[in-house]
Amino acid sequence: MEGRRENDASVPLTAQLAGAARAGLDLLLPPRCPETGALISGAPAVSADAWRNLHFLAGPCCECCGLPFDIDLPAGTLCAACEASPPRYDRARAVLAYDDFSKSLLLNLKHGDRTDLAPLLGRWLRRAGRALIAQADVVAPVPMHRSRLFRRRFNQAGLLAAGMTQGTGHRPALDLLERIRATPTQGHLSRLARSRNVRGAFAVRPKYRGELDGKRVLLVDDVFTTGATVEECARILRRAGVDAVDVITVARVLRPRH
Repeated sequence: MEGRRENDASVPLTAQLAGAARAGLDLLLPPRCPETGALISGAPAVSADAWRNLHFLAGPCCECCGLPFDIDLPAGTLCAACEASPPRYDRARAVLAYDDFSKSLLLNLKHGDRTDLAPLLGRWLRRAGRALIAQADVVAPVPMHRSRLFRRRFNQAGLLAAGMTQGTGHRPALDLLERIRATPTQGHLSRLARSRNVRGAFAVRPKYRGELDGKRVLLVDDVFTTGATVEECARILRRAGVDAVDVITVARVLRPRH
């Protein structure tokens, strides 16, 4: 008992109160898996059934765009698309394959007001992007236009960047980039149409100009589809003096539409 009192005394009162509040809330509103609705032991988390349906990306992949390879290839190998037309970014990595299950998870975050998922997804991003985070000078989210931000009330990429950088020593530059032109949604656009759609849509905020020379920037977003959005962001960042641009997303489309 003495040891228990000593341990309790070493924990700040605010942390004890916060823990008690969470425990009380869990009794009133038991945490549930955002995908299956099953009761879980704590949040944020997913149930065992949901976990089995998630397609985590691992193993050999294109050194540049992160596209998974079906066979084991030497480190540094590029896919045919990156060999033929190198992207403006340096490396892109993702946690999950974009499928019905990961899509549902991200829609819960973006349109279901499940902002409580950001710490969980941020933890996955931190694990998948460990090397990119360690080498980054600046971490920044892909921005949302103010009109869409007003309707949604939050930028999911900003929440993911904040969740990912917890405990890393990085403080994300949430306002590094701004979306200066509203663009139509890109869901049904081809790769070329997406590229045209986002051309000239981003800018580096004036307060960061002159501070980016030689820096390595890590961009954070929810989904990598064709790469058109992050390529345009990388183009703008390189014009501002950035030396290298990496990308980390929760999910990526394995067969982009052309």
